[in-house]
Formats: sequence, C-alpha cells, structure tokens
Amino acid sequence: MTLPAGWTARRPTLDDVPAILAVVHAADIFAVGYPDFDAEDVKAALTAPFTDPARDSWVVSDPEGTLVAWATVDNPTGVGREFVEVYVDPEQGDDLRAPLLARMLDRVGERAAERGVPALTARVSVFAPETRWAAEVAEAGFTLAKRYVGMRRSLADLPAEPPPPPGVTVRPLRGDDETDLREFYRIFDIAFRDTPDYEPVGFDRWREQLRVYGTSWDEWFVAEVDGVPAGALQSSDQGLEQNEGWVRSLSVLPAYRRRGVGAALLWRAFSVYAAKGRGSAGLGVDLTNPTVPVTLYQSVGLREVRWTDMYELVVPATGV
Repeated sequence: MTLPAGWTARRPTLDDVPAILAVVHAADIFAVGYPDFDAEDVKAALTAPFTDPARDSWVVSDPEGTLVAWATVDNPTGVGREFVEVYVDPEQGDDLRAPLLARMLDRVGERAAERGVPALTARVSVFAPETRWAAEVAEAGFTLAKRYVGMRRSLADLPAEPPPPPGVTVRPLRGDDETDLREFYRIFDIAFRDTPDYEPVGFDRWREQLRVYGTSWDEWFVAEVDGVPAGALQSSDQGLEQNEGWVRSLSVLPAYRRRGVGAALLWRAFSVYAAKGRGSAGLGVDLTNPTVPVTLYQSVGLREVRWTDMYELVVPATGV
C-alpha cells in the first residue's frame, strides 16, 4: 500500500476509538447526511468475534498525526461473505480509499486461505453521493449485487393504530422468557430462509449479537394468528440519535403471509415509537428479497428516502 510522503498506516487499537469515530462521522455525513455510528459501534467492530484488528484492519494518519482513514473486514457469522468497510474523511482521505480497498482485498484472499476455502465473496456498499467510490469499486472488479432502499415516515401525523385483521393479535416479546425468545428466533429464522443472502447462525450466536442492536423489549413484537405465533418484529437502537424508531427485521411465516400480519406488526411498532416521542420511523428494504414487497411498506406510510448499492467480488484464496 503506497501512501503520500509523511503519511503513516498502522493497525488500530481500542485507544483509537474516538479518532476512528471522527472519521466515520465525517464519512457518514457526506454519504447519508448525518452520523450513523457511535463509539460502541466502533468498539464492536474492533472486537467482533471473526475480526482481528491486528490483521484485519488499518488506520491511516496524515503528517500531523490526524487519523483520516479506517479500513476493516467484517464477517458477522464467520461463514459466507466478507464485508469490506473503507471509511475516509472526504476532505482529506479520498485518495486513500482505492489503495486501502486493494489492501483489504489482499487480506480477504489471505482469510480464504486460512479458512481452507478456494475463494471468498467480498462486498462493499456505496451510497448515492459516493460517485468516485463507485467508480473505484468498479475499477477493482466489483459488480452490482443488489440495492437497499431506506424508507421513512413521519410519526407526527400518525393516525390511531388500526385494528388488526380478525384473529390477529400483537403483543410485546417477553425478552426475559427463554421460551418466548426462542420462538421469536424460530419465526425469524424460518421467515428469512427463503431470502437469497440469509446465513443462519443458530440461536445462541444470534442472541449474542443482539447487544449490538439494542434490546428494548417493549419495541419487539410477536404477532399471533388464532393464538399461533406467526410473525415477529425486531427494533434497533440505530436511529435513536436521529430520534427515529428503527425496524431492524420484520418476519412473517410463509403460511401467514398476505393476511395483514406484517402491517399489524408495523402499526404497533409505529404507535410505540410515537408514544416515546420519536419523530419518525424507518427501515431498510432489500429489493432482491422476494418476500417483502415494497407495497406493504408504502401501505403504512413509509416512503423512500435514500438508497445504497451493494457490490461484490469473488476473491481467490492466496496461493490458489
């Protein structure tokens, strides 16, 4: 990795969290208009179970010692795809993004060899304003895999929660009840198995990952049809800094789809968010997911506010 004279690259430590966060915030503001990361997110990335910052991450500083870039590889499940993140301060670090990407792809090849597989698929995300990054990603050989759409609705004009369809009831998840939590996971796992990118991780690992997203159990819901658990909605804390309630996942078992279960879960979540004084509600939609029609979200007042493209590249294992 070639850097300008006087610039330095090294491995990050937890002492770098504040400086890394400053870079990520600058990158977020350019890409989406507001900071979308906090210090706990940085710590979680540096201590993730399948990421070793001493081997899988870099930071770059300018001649004055100011950190201006951070690159890392993330694999939440330890199997499947590798997510490459390259954050730069847009005013100082744009020239660093392509060489950092190249270095991270080398590392993905090494990780493939270490796992004993012939290749791994690397993915990177590109937001609408990041036109230079999109060109650099394409030049590196990536191709467009999918588009995510961010949707939002105001809660200031939220109407009264409509009654659910006959036989459908919605209740909060009992997060301190092991049986209820396992039932929630069962619905989530079954519902997402017919989506193209789902990587099952098992109940225990799924529960370990929940701390990253927040566990305000009164914002998690289970829908039942005639007393049978049929749907689940998981909220996340990721929108709190924007005073926004965020739907991380909406799951409906195949046998109960198109019966108003998903809409009932969304209306309940919106009502709870509004009661807590949130100004808006939002979620992300994978446009390649055949089970979640955008029309459902539009029917409850959600509208597209931004998009993110996901690019991917198959990286051969080092030495293959």
